[in-house]
Amino acid sequence: MARGRYHGVSAPREKALALTGNQGIEAAMDWLMEHEDDPDVDEPLPTPLGHVLGREPTSSEQGGPEGPGSPAEEGKLVLSEEERQEQTKRMLELVAQKQREREEREEREALERERQRRRQGQELSAARQRLQEDEMRRAAEERRKEKAEELAARQRVREKIERDKAERAKKYGGSVSSQPSAPTEPGSVPSSPSQEPPSKREYDQCRIQVRLPDGTSLTQTFRAREQLAAVRLYVELHRGEEPGGDQDPVQLLSGFPRRAFSEADMERPLQELGLVPSAVLIVAKKCPS
Repeated sequence: MARGRYHGVSAPREKALALTGNQGIEAAMDWLMEHEDDPDVDEPLPTPLGHVLGREPTSSEQGGPEGPGSPAEEGKLVLSEEERQEQTKRMLELVAQKQREREEREEREALERERQRRRQGQELSAARQRLQEDEMRRAAEERRKEKAEELAARQRVREKIERDKAERAKKYGGSVSSQPSAPTEPGSVPSSPSQEPPSKREYDQCRIQVRLPDGTSLTQTFRAREQLAAVRLYVELHRGEEPGGDQDPVQLLSGFPRRAFSEADMERPLQELGLVPSAVLIVAKKCPS
């Protein structure tokens, strides 16, 4: 029983050959590449009329009144089974080659995308690092400016103290102002001038130790004629930061006998307050008035 040329075609390659009119492997391969994503690419090709039970199609079933030997019939290429198998084999080889080429192209494109992604990541990381370095430089410059301003402010305070001392020395001629004598306690014997240590006013410097509320201490040497305000300023500049960031004004106390120095005492020289040649002072938080 003779079989029709398209009877039983189910494989995509055979379908491609049939739909391209057996024009060759290149045409069939191009059709497969264009329709490889079609949902019906694997569906069998319908059997043409007249190819049933070995019946040869009539001239009308073959597409027109032309019969055998007509120009339309002569234009059609009838392949033998061996030729069809050879064409199918060549088409499969070409399709496999196209697939390999596509896979290689896709792999190259993927590698290029990965290189581009890494390059962009490196550029982004470098830009982020430059930004961080710029921020660090700006922060360091701001800290240097703040430190310079703080040192300048301290220098201005010291210069003001020196000017005040110079003005007071010029005003009073360098003499120690007399202070009212403290009342004599009952039973105590007034000391005679000869009993005062003659070396008390001979010291040019005095060593002051200041005990802070946190248990630490500061030690500094001052001139005997410096005011007590210089000691308080030194403590305010060198004591540690307190919790909360606010620095309360300090109150200076003498160790023994216990005595709280007033604002008026801050203008008096150290030797006048009996703090020469050495003394221990205590810092207490000044209560708000």
